Formats: sequence, C-alpha cells, structure tokens
Amino acid sequence: MTTYLTNTETKKGQLDFDMSEPEFLIQYMNRHEDWAVIICLIGGGQEINTGEAGLGEWFETIKYKHKDWNVFVSNRITDDEYRRGKDLNTMLSAINANIKEDLHLSVSLRSFRSENLSGFVKSLLDVECVDAKELFNTLKDNYDIVITRDLVAAKNWIKNKARGTERYGMIASSGALRLKAEGIFVKNDIEAKNWFLNDCLDVRSSYYLEDTATEFDIQGLELDFALVAWGADFRFNGEEFIYKQFRGNKWININSNDKKLYLKNAYRVLLTRARQGMVIYVPYGDDNDHTRRCEYYNGIYEYMKEIGIEGISKY
Repeated sequence: MTTYLTNTETKKGQLDFDMSEPEFLIQYMNRHEDWAVIICLIGGGQEINTGEAGLGEWFETIKYKHKDWNVFVSNRITDDEYRRGKDLNTMLSAINANIKEDLHLSVSLRSFRSENLSGFVKSLLDVECVDAKELFNTLKDNYDIVITRDLVAAKNWIKNKARGTERYGMIASSGALRLKAEGIFVKNDIEAKNWFLNDCLDVRSSYYLEDTATEFDIQGLELDFALVAWGADFRFNGEEFIYKQFRGNKWININSNDKKLYLKNAYRVLLTRARQGMVIYVPYGDDNDHTRRCEYYNGIYEYMKEIGIEGISKY
C-alpha cells in the first residue's frame, strides 16, 4: 500500500483539492449510514517518491477526523519499514486500535518460489549480514540469485532461465544515471503496455533487454526473472550503504532522511520484482571516469559475495 499526499488538480481537474488519499477514501466510505469496511494490504518499505506518506497518514486521518472508526492492524507493523521511525504507540494513540496477529499475511504471493525473499532483501538492505546469510541459504535452492560484472553474461543467464512465455526484463534505479555508459538508459521512458505485454518478437518488449524499467515503472508489478542493474547511486563502503544523487557532472551526498528512505526503498522494489529468480549486474566501473570509479561498485559486489550469492563471469 502506498499512500499519497497529493494535490489532484492535474489528475481530476478539481481545484483546491488538498485531501490525502486516506482522508478522501475514509470520507467517501463514511457516507454510508450503517457501516463500511476498508481493507488495506500493506507492503512495508514501498515509499519511493516525495508525497508518499505511508501508513502513518491513515492513523492521522482517523485520529483527527474519523475517531468513530475501529481499526484492526497486524502485530507486525512494529517494524520500522511500516513506522518510518515513528513511535507505534504514538501513532495508535487516541484511536480505537486493535492489534491482531492473524492479520499478518506471512506467505508472499509475489515470489511464490520463496516466501523468504522479502525478509532476505530487508536484511541485505539493513546490513544485517548474519540474517541475510541465513535467509539466503533458505531460499537459494528454490529461488535463483546470481551476481555478475558482465552484462552479456547477465542477459544470457536470464534468457536461459526463462521457459516458454515466462517474462523477463532489465530494471534499474531511476537515479543510476551513470549506467548510461554501460548502455543502460534509465531516463528513457518505457511504454508499459509494450514493455510488459508484448511478445518476444517485439523490440519494445521487456524480452529484448534493451529498454530499462525503473522502480516507478515496475512498482506493484512482477516479472518471472529480473536483471537488476546496480548503479553508483547506492554504494556500499564495507560497513554501510552510501546514498548519492547525480547532479550536473558529479555525485553529491543525499542528506535528507526522507530521500535516503526513497532510494533504499527503490532498491527494495527492484530486488523484489522477480517471482522466480534474478541476476544482479554490477559494473566494473572505470577509474578514468570520475563518475564511475571502480570503488563505487566494488563494495556492492564484495558484499553480495560475502552473503553467499554466486558470481558468474560467462554464461
């Protein structure tokens, strides 16, 4: 579930529309004279853009405008992926909240081959190495993950893994602008219906591995197999991830906590799009190019190998 705080002037033609999505939906359902139910399926760590307010906005709307509503939530929303650093007791204060363990959907429908994929990606991004290694060992026999520094090998791997009409495609962060030097253009807009639906004979389809979908294109959708191209916007220095934005002709630090969260969640989205497996492509870089120094990429590759992900050089 992604919650937007948005002015819908341009989308709906309604001037001075300043309600958030939760406020608008609850207000609409509140018109029923007897009762109404709103069911929200919540995916943690899905906020990837300015204006996406997350779970807290629902509680705020109920607290200040619809106190007569009863709220039932899973006991798993204690995780920071859902709270975004806010105190849970504060979020639930002054509303009629009921915590129910049975409301947690423990089996992933997206990655049917491994229900542990989301947990593994979370541990990987949180740099919880021990947990990441353990979770990787539980999923590697049923869910294929490999890493390579050879884009041709990555493309060959994914083509050979897919069977019949199983869909595969190349995806990358919208902030990974210097992947352009590798022939991966994240700024090129894709047309979703062509990329996701057209067959393997259409050069516009995902099958050709030429047009790259970003987190904004792929959020909420899936592929059978994904080629995830890793950019220098989200580096690893051996201890933690470094958050960068490319501006003009250089990388600059991202200091805003919200923007850091959006970038981290962008990679969370990319790493959880494949139902059956993925290959992660990490370029070598080029020390003759100050925007693509080898050190920007080496840390990521070594981190993945340390967790146990197999490296491939040719396929």
